[in-house]
Amino acid sequence: MRKQTLAQPLGKPVPAAGVKKLLTVTDVADILGVSKVKVYALLKQRPNGLPSVKIGGARRVQPNKLQAWIEQHCEQA
Repeated sequence: MRKQTLAQPLGKPVPAAGVKKLLTVTDVADILGVSKVKVYALLKQRPNGLPSVKIGGARRVQPNKLQAWIEQHCEQA
């Protein structure tokens, strides 16, 4: 008797529950209304730079960390 498996439909992968899509530098630039060059500069700032993760050679930003960073920097202005 063969074991029956459930086939996954081809197309976009379904993220795990509670996992949000990471933002690209372009996404962040659009959200902040700045250039990609400015986003890279914000990523490099220390100690209060924009938090990110590096995957391969690409930088990605977690949406909740971007929101927290925006809120933190709006209070300082």
